[in-house]
Amino acid sequence: MSSADKTSPRGAAVDKTSEHMLHSRLWLKILIGMALGIGFGLLLSPHSADILSHFIQEESEKMALLNMISGWIELLGIIFLGLLKMVVIPLITCSIILGIADSGDMGFVKRLGFRIVPYFILTTAIAITIGLAFVSITKPGMNFDQSIISQSVDSAAASSRLPSQTFEDLTIPQRIANMIPTNPAKANVDRNMLQIVIASILVGIALLQIPTKTISPLTDLCRSVQVVTMHIIDWAMQIAPYAVFGLLGKITIELGFDALQSVAVYAFTVLAALLTMMIVYLVFIKIFTGRSILAFLRQIREVQIIAFSTSSSAATMPVTIKAAEENLKLRPEVSRFIIPLGATINMDGTALYQAVAAVFLAQAFGIDLSFSETILLLLTTIGASIGTPATPGVGLVVLATILTSIGVPAEGIALIIGVDRILDMCRTTVNVTGDITASTLMDKWVKS
Repeated sequence: MSSADKTSPRGAAVDKTSEHMLHSRLWLKILIGMALGIGFGLLLSPHSADILSHFIQEESEKMALLNMISGWIELLGIIFLGLLKMVVIPLITCSIILGIADSGDMGFVKRLGFRIVPYFILTTAIAITIGLAFVSITKPGMNFDQSIISQSVDSAAASSRLPSQTFEDLTIPQRIANMIPTNPAKANVDRNMLQIVIASILVGIALLQIPTKTISPLTDLCRSVQVVTMHIIDWAMQIAPYAVFGLLGKITIELGFDALQSVAVYAFTVLAALLTMMIVYLVFIKIFTGRSILAFLRQIREVQIIAFSTSSSAATMPVTIKAAEENLKLRPEVSRFIIPLGATINMDGTALYQAVAAVFLAQAFGIDLSFSETILLLLTTIGASIGTPATPGVGLVVLATILTSIGVPAEGIALIIGVDRILDMCRTTVNVTGDITASTLMDKWVKS
């Protein structure tokens, strides 16, 4: 950031928020909140210590009190996520528009685009390959207890937790066509992030073709929106440790450790594969940029912790952009283009998880995948994220689509619902690390 920019309202807002997020040991406070939340949840969880049972014998009364406690401790977490989600769309829109418009060079945008899209496809393929390798070695679904399968599927079907649709009726051309934001207002209402990103890119490119004097009102508006969103993000960061306590406390109360036991090998397989993908990113950073791996991890630790605690790449995006610009010193025209784009389409951790989950469920249901079917699984997992409609529970819907493509009953998702939230936190951390890694590499490779 230039000295002139530091004196601007936007620069002042960035400095204030960045200081709180990146220099006030927020990461340590959040870790403490996480530990306390998990500990508190284990004490209250009916599946763990269950201390309330020592004071309340009536099960219905105990559960009513437990639900009330869960709701109250989760409240700050809901407020925290709500504040971040409230500013995500305006921040994404303005960041991309300004990132392209301020570059002032259509050639730079083309060079960046022609490099980042193949890179995203490559890393997604690497992630899926790692996932397939791990699940093929550990075979977590082999010799799985069939009674657990029946109980889980029946229970989930009864509680309507399974996705009610898949996307198998959409061809790849239809998914690509679905990316076009024919109704930007509807895209905002539906929170269709891919369409919002594409609309923002088109506006930014159009601004490059128009005289500066003509576009200055719009770019000034975008800068003002960024100032406002940074102030709101600063407010959210001040309650982040308490929010994390509430969010993890509620999750732990609901799950305890019982949910992990029946699918422990599967969960371990996913975590080991995600860790391997994280190592791949660090190798890329060392080889292609020459940065210290330890320094890089220190500079992005707040981003990773917040991604883990919120389970949302989009909600973490404001923090990711600030860490990229303030800690890693990446050019804004790179970070503001790649990070919002990556938060929408660069889902390496999610793709890896879906591949492992699909093969795990195939093993559990006794379906033997041939080599060609495994390749189909890889391609389907990559393609499933293209133009995916904005649907509640879309991750499970996409997984149901992948399962359908390889002949696995979509009802099998019931087996992994119990640990999905925990694994979602981990794969979101990988997703966000992938976005910031891509930005770091492109900042090195693409010259202005």
